[in-house]
Amino acid sequence: MARARARAPRIQVLHGPNLNLLGTREPAVYGTTTLAEIDRELAHRAQARGAVLRSAQTNIEGKLVDLIQRARGWADAIVINPGGYTHTSVAIRDAIEAVGLPAIEVHLSNIHAREPFRHESITAPKCIGQICGFGAQSYYLGLDAALSHVEATVRDGQKRQGRR
Repeated sequence: MARARARAPRIQVLHGPNLNLLGTREPAVYGTTTLAEIDRELAHRAQARGAVLRSAQTNIEGKLVDLIQRARGWADAIVINPGGYTHTSVAIRDAIEAVGLPAIEVHLSNIHAREPFRHESITAPKCIGQICGFGAQSYYLGLDAALSHVEATVRDGQKRQGRR
């Protein structure tokens, strides 16, 4: 009798405001890699690990909330860079909590080494982890963390839970 093949892990990547300007916006802070280049590399890495990936970017807070909520019916985990909403959006924090998916917060720059108002993330406490300060690599590390979490959850036979 053939063993049923497990469904490929599904990861939703969400990019917040101003990330569409990557490559030209403050390259000394955010680097010269464009968002399209990051998305292509994420897709390549996901495919290499047998995963399916969807990416979306919006500058609008409510649309980011909608995308988080839509991920609930499709994704196994979320990798999110809330951009400036990291420090201000209770709505995004609540959406991450409400969907119950494991989420990894990522940032290109080290938010803890920047202006004082950027030091606190109100969204990170609802995520299973935060990666920041490694440029585009932060996204790739976030994808690896999300996939490892999903794979471990499935391997261990645990019910998928977003937070510890």
